[in-house]
Amino acid sequence: MRYHKFGLLEHDAARATPGYTIFTPLPAGCRTTYLLDMEGGVVHEWDLPGLRTGYSKLLPNGNLLTALRADLDAPAGREEARVIRELDWDGKAVWECDAPAQHHDFHRLPNGNTAFIGFERFRPDSIARLRGGIPGTEMADGGVLGDYIREVDADGETVWEWHAQDDMEIEDYPIFSLNVREEFSHANSLFPLPNGDYLVSFRRNSWIFIIDRETRKVRWRKNDYGWGGQHDAQMLDNGNILFFANGQFGDNTSHCSRVIELNPETGEEEWVYQGDPPWTFYSPHISGAQRLWSGNTLICEGLWGRIFEVTPEGDVVWEYISSHFGPCGPLQTLNPAEIGNWVFRAYRYAPDSPEIGGRLPGYASAGRGGGGVK
Repeated sequence: MRYHKFGLLEHDAARATPGYTIFTPLPAGCRTTYLLDMEGGVVHEWDLPGLRTGYSKLLPNGNLLTALRADLDAPAGREEARVIRELDWDGKAVWECDAPAQHHDFHRLPNGNTAFIGFERFRPDSIARLRGGIPGTEMADGGVLGDYIREVDADGETVWEWHAQDDMEIEDYPIFSLNVREEFSHANSLFPLPNGDYLVSFRRNSWIFIIDRETRKVRWRKNDYGWGGQHDAQMLDNGNILFFANGQFGDNTSHCSRVIELNPETGEEEWVYQGDPPWTFYSPHISGAQRLWSGNTLICEGLWGRIFEVTPEGDVVWEYISSHFGPCGPLQTLNPAEIGNWVFRAYRYAPDSPEIGGRLPGYASAGRGGGGVK
């Protein structure tokens, strides 16, 4: 694929879902979150010193929630100090909490608490229980990173947490045979459920599961290596699970991605989006999707910096390509030659949603109603 055009490529005003789309370029050196209108124009932006990877989202009060490096002078890496920060519409910090080694995902909960994923070192006894992966591919010092989930209150105090090495049967979740063993097992999305449970995606072994809040144990799970290290698992209002199946490994030999709506009760795929032909839609990592209030789906094909909206029939009705290029790659192996315009996730907000309402000119005449994201 060659990049021929950037910005807005497609806008079918009759079928696209009116609103504002937020995205954050991933390349090193990019430190801005942008809000776009339907014509691809930037209508607002936030400058974020310390932004390294990830994304930002709007809260119902119109503030921005984002994750940042805590010490810009310290070496960047997976175990660095990080903070989750809330900024008002004008970019002023109004709240933050410490989030040690935070990665990938975070959420502001309805009760005002904030939840996030972080890395922590596995103890030697936990490493001994680890199965699968390529032998000898632990970290340089022999260590393995695992995941923890923490929920903090408005004062930053921990009110609930979960640790993979303590609360999971590690042996039951072997790392995929072609993946390295430096992590177990790379949680890349965290979605809070109304009852307090958490829906989690584990990339390196293609598991999606639900953690019971009370017992801290897995109460539902499903694995399919054909998903190829999926991202952005979320539960829809109809009880189905929507996620981006990257197709990086497993039995998906055509090297293509899919967006899947899965019925967790039956295990059946009730809706799937893929390219036509399939290999024209492929992001082997990052990426995500959002089911919009119109019934359409907003998709972030992260590797290509592509954000687009499709109808239930799979027709593309809005498409935008990020023009923000720079070095991309894992923080610990960042190579200046790895130039791209990656985007981790994108979200759309209705013009009359609480997140947007009244803050942008002409918002009232543009909307069909709808909501935002958690």
